[in-house]
Amino acid sequence: MTGERLGFVGLGRMGGPMAARLVAAGYPLVGYDAAGTSERLPAGAVAAASAEAVAAQADVVCLSLPDGAASRAVCQQIVAAPARRARTVVDLSTIGISAARECAALLAAAGLTYVDAPVSGGVAGARSGSLAAMVGAPAAVYEGVQPLLGVVARNCFRVGDAAGQGQAMKLLNNYLSAAALAATCEAVVFGARQGLDLAQMIDVINVSSGRSAASSDKFPRSILPRTYDFGFAGAYMAKDVRLYLEAVEQAGTPHALGAAVAQLWQRFHVAHPDADFTYLHHYLEAGGA
Repeated sequence: MTGERLGFVGLGRMGGPMAARLVAAGYPLVGYDAAGTSERLPAGAVAAASAEAVAAQADVVCLSLPDGAASRAVCQQIVAAPARRARTVVDLSTIGISAARECAALLAAAGLTYVDAPVSGGVAGARSGSLAAMVGAPAAVYEGVQPLLGVVARNCFRVGDAAGQGQAMKLLNNYLSAAALAATCEAVVFGARQGLDLAQMIDVINVSSGRSAASSDKFPRSILPRTYDFGFAGAYMAKDVRLYLEAVEQAGTPHALGAAVAQLWQRFHVAHPDADFTYLHHYLEAGGA
């Protein structure tokens, strides 16, 4: 337990479970969610009326927000908070490299520290504390926030000194995840057209060279039973791969495959804007391309 009081802005599917784990670990926590704080606030936390109110009551503010625009807006509200207590903002969101750098500059100008710390592992990982955190921050800053990160993330990595480097790591990871799921879905749809059994294909793949987290985890949990309920929105995967593609285009690194993957996920998102990302299998099976 620490004497620092935590703030948490964004109590949705990821933020809510992470905030609950921090409260359970003994951190005093004040939370706010624009979609409804009282409905989402974990037991034992204190409700705030706004992000500014969180910043006035907490030493460290964690963010779990859907995109860069939301993170920038909340960082601006924190800077503008009257009687601001907050000194550090830990952004657990996936927002892209440029947005993370913009948030860091905005906060630095007001004397606050920004920690770029996106997480991976989905809702199940947020609930169990088994997320991976990828942090772009100086070593001393990382050491200061690592105890709270350790409550929500079993694996914490400081991947660089600068804001944006955590985002770079997260985006390349999510691109690999998106590509593996898309490739596996396309492959088994082909196999099914040849009369192969879906469950047996996955069994064979999982003891062969085609194995990935898509075949070993996503298919058994959500695609084979056709529940398509893994817990990560296709809209977020489309967003993350788009951010990855934008970043590699700016970096000038190879992205022919990345462009194709991004286009597929965007088409899927347009066709099924509210679907879980594992529903990509059904989309391709039904003739989507």
